[in-house]
Amino acid sequence: MKSPYEVILHPVITERSTDNARMGRYTFAVAPDANKIEIKQAVEAIYRVNVLKVNVMNVRGKRRRLGRMPAGETAGWKKAIVTVQPGQRIEAFEVT
Repeated sequence: MKSPYEVILHPVITERSTDNARMGRYTFAVAPDANKIEIKQAVEAIYRVNVLKVNVMNVRGKRRRLGRMPAGETAGWKKAIVTVQPGQRIEAFEVT
């Protein structure tokens, strides 16, 4: 069994994710082999909240070039959007 810190890699802080955080939806980068059940258990263990729903998606890497070198790609990653019960918050996403 994986540790919760092996499943949840880091929170994703973007303009869109901070807007979603106000509605109780939090975005995390997760391990590529993690499933919804593992993500739910990890978020509940780390942040002490009750998770209602987990949406998972794979983010494809973008094509990049460096001068005349042939094009390469940035690494793809897996993203999870976690919905918590109304009235609960995750402090890592609080913006002052």
